[in-house]
Amino acid sequence: MTRKLIFGMNLTLDGYIAATGADIGWSGPPSEELFRWWLDQELANSMSLYGRKLWEAMSSYWPAGGQQPGATSAEVEFARNWRDTPKVVFSSTIGKVGWNTRVFAGDAVAEIARLKAADGGPLGIGGATLAGAAMRAGLIDEYAVVTHPVLVGGGTPFFSALESWVDLTLVETRTFPGGVVLTRYETRR
Repeated sequence: MTRKLIFGMNLTLDGYIAATGADIGWSGPPSEELFRWWLDQELANSMSLYGRKLWEAMSSYWPAGGQQPGATSAEVEFARNWRDTPKVVFSSTIGKVGWNTRVFAGDAVAEIARLKAADGGPLGIGGATLAGAAMRAGLIDEYAVVTHPVLVGGGTPFFSALESWVDLTLVETRTFPGGVVLTRYETRR
């Protein structure tokens, strides 16, 4: 039995995880309910797989994110879990990392396949380029699409261009404050 690989991110209604210029300001701070949902997803993952850009964004905030003035108990827990969860950053340009993280500069698809084949709990994957490579290789088992009610017109797409169709089964829908909608799909195999 292989581990489940889950790709989940916030995105705009027109399908972008970042607007042109890597702008993610469109999402604003999440509602408490949405943040708690993301926390639960992170707590369920046994390992997180990051592309370089997402790693840089996460590692610039979460090592001390729970120590910010006014941090909620969920933010404190998220920061602790983020530091403690094993992570792999797929990059040929990042050197030193911390917080239970290692860098992998080789064939990302082969390494993700190897990690999926190992014993353990679910793997979370994030970052458009890295997840796109895993998507094209047929390695993604679940998509958690958290859609925000905004159109940005361009930027970094959530979904990668594919060579063939991928059939999905809807497993959950949920609405959060502010009109944010979660749709979770599993890949039909």
